[in-house]
Amino acid sequence: MLIRRFNVYDAGELIVLANHVKTVESLRRLHALTVTCGHSTNLFIAAKLISLYDSLQNDHVSCSTLFHSLPSKDTFVYNSFLKSLFSRSLFPHALTLFSHMTRASNLSPNHFTLPIVVSASAHLSLLPHGASLHALAFKTGLFHSSSASFVSFYSRCGEMDLACKVFDEIPVRDVAAWTALIIGHVQNGEPEKGLKCLRDMHEVGEDTQKPNVRTWEGGFLACGNLGAAREGACLHGVVIKDGVASFLQSSVLAMYSKCGFPREAYRAFCEVIHKDLLSWTSIIGVCARFGMMGECVKLYREMQENEIRPDGIVIGCMLSGFGNSMDVSQGKAFHGVIIRRQYVDAEEVNDLLLFMYCKFGMMSLAERIFPMCRGSEECWNFMVFGYDRMGEGVKCVELFREMQCVGIRSDSIGVVSAIASCAQLGAVNLGRSIHCNAIKGFLDANIAVTNSLIEIYGKCGRMTYASRIFNRSQRDVVSWNTLISSHVHIKQHEDAVDLFDKMVREGLQPNTATLVVVLSACSHIASLEKGERVHRYIKESGFRVNLPLGTALVDMYAKCGQLQKSRMVFDSMMEKDEICWNAMISGYGMNGYAESALEIFRSMEESNVMPNEITFLSLLSACAHAGLAEEGKYVFARMLSYSLSPNLKHYTCMIDLLGRSGNLQEAKAMVLSMPISPDSGVWGALLGHCKTYNQVEMGISIATHAIDSEPENDGYYVMLANLYSSIGRWEEAENVRRTMKERCSMGKKAGWSLL
Repeated sequence: MLIRRFNVYDAGELIVLANHVKTVESLRRLHALTVTCGHSTNLFIAAKLISLYDSLQNDHVSCSTLFHSLPSKDTFVYNSFLKSLFSRSLFPHALTLFSHMTRASNLSPNHFTLPIVVSASAHLSLLPHGASLHALAFKTGLFHSSSASFVSFYSRCGEMDLACKVFDEIPVRDVAAWTALIIGHVQNGEPEKGLKCLRDMHEVGEDTQKPNVRTWEGGFLACGNLGAAREGACLHGVVIKDGVASFLQSSVLAMYSKCGFPREAYRAFCEVIHKDLLSWTSIIGVCARFGMMGECVKLYREMQENEIRPDGIVIGCMLSGFGNSMDVSQGKAFHGVIIRRQYVDAEEVNDLLLFMYCKFGMMSLAERIFPMCRGSEECWNFMVFGYDRMGEGVKCVELFREMQCVGIRSDSIGVVSAIASCAQLGAVNLGRSIHCNAIKGFLDANIAVTNSLIEIYGKCGRMTYASRIFNRSQRDVVSWNTLISSHVHIKQHEDAVDLFDKMVREGLQPNTATLVVVLSACSHIASLEKGERVHRYIKESGFRVNLPLGTALVDMYAKCGQLQKSRMVFDSMMEKDEICWNAMISGYGMNGYAESALEIFRSMEESNVMPNEITFLSLLSACAHAGLAEEGKYVFARMLSYSLSPNLKHYTCMIDLLGRSGNLQEAKAMVLSMPISPDSGVWGALLGHCKTYNQVEMGISIATHAIDSEPENDGYYVMLANLYSSIGRWEEAENVRRTMKERCSMGKKAGWSLL
């Protein structure tokens, strides 16, 4: 700015100079020149100086000093100072100044004044004050010039009906009015209406109503809130075509991130020129949500290289991602990073770390962190959740009880976890006390709490309570599944199937878990008619027969004796795990088709699915019942090939198999060489076959070994006494019975009659 020396400037020249002020230094020189030239009271110049101090120096003190130094003021000066107050979010001061303007100074607002004051009222949610301004706008004829601000005002106050009514009263709508309405709908939880308004606006096509950057931001926000990626992609194409995409890169990124499209979000992120903290947070958040922790770590490092300091939200996204993906090593390494760098407040970090370690199930580490964040309700409830998740029911219930003693409020997560632990422990009375606690805390209406209550009462056999809660509460598919499972758990299989029929009649769509449980109930009662009815429902409802559902069908048909249908379902399955193979092997075995069971086992080995202990138990049982001794020996030996150690059930099956085939000496040698102590099942199987094949002496020898290993089991004494009696050795038989009475706490009581 060029200033002549020693010359006096008139007001017009000073105004021209003001238009060329670009720096704070030139502004101060201009202000000094205004005073020396005698124009310090010129209201137009004063208004200009206030605006310049506000925009260039961000100096509210200079603006205020200059404003209050003026002996008289007009609307333009008030507008400049109002704008300064508004830009610093001093909304109450702005409203006070407006009141002074209209009452003390008796000045009328103009088309610039009202939008500022209405916006200040909107930020303070002063609905009555805004309504009075609305009336003033009509009275002064300023409504049409400030109509967009009233649409925005009513939207911010949550009065969308009034906002729409104001919008409908605008004869000529401009982009500001449309934008205010669109953003209002989105911010008030009506993103569908916001998108509809954007479409209507775009169809008008007039230049004055053409969407601007702020309008498109509202559209992308609506798509993100709806998860409407397709509509968002369409908007993305439109803004590229209109040439404004470069101004909306952050909005596009946020939209794809909210919609859960990490690849598209990453492409949008790469297009963002000036990446701020929000951009980094969006991309890291969406990658973490989908378990893409390798990408998260890479992005986090890039963020550091760009000297962007992460906040608690970024740290939370990272820790949550590690926890959800169960990436223990990376999560612990990241723990070290945030401690060394001290990125965010220790208390905030401790809460997030506690959540992560609880998800990992590393409760010992969570217990170390817990004392540092005991003031947080979320931490207490999450610790309760962690203990329940790891099956530590006693610790879970004890911590929940401590919460109540110290006055920490339990949320639905804590209550559900505590009730689940009571169900695991079978502590129904303790569960009832937690039920009372939930009622006092007004959590009993929470559907997750309701479902957990149905589960505990059902598992503990209190079906009256479970049904009562089920019938009087809001229900979802999990509620039905829980009650059906409870019936199955206490072996009320008919009731479980009837409840499923009721669920279908009431029009509620079951899920795969429902169908698996109901098919299990049909299997237990071997009801082919009910099982086939469920299968028909699966076909008619268009359910995809996935792995759990296919396995349940295989098991149901096998237990109902329909091996052909069971095999048909089995062969139609594209994916099979060890449970599915076991169901087919067991089905053939229990129906006496040991050769077919062995054939399925060979196919299982060829499919590269690893057999487990249950696989071999089913095969050994099948071979034992079919008398396939050599095949059974081969199967037993194959266990070692898969690094599986036989347990007592496997040995019992092998002893039974060898005994059935008359190989008693081999069976005896196996029992005596077992690496684990034989139980009553093993000894009983061998003794039973000794009696079957009249091998009395061997039976006596085996019974002696059995008594030595388990002297309190009276069954061995009875069998040994019977063996002695069968060969006329009455004295030995009597001695055994006498010894049994001396050693066993419960001898065989003599029978007696009332007659």
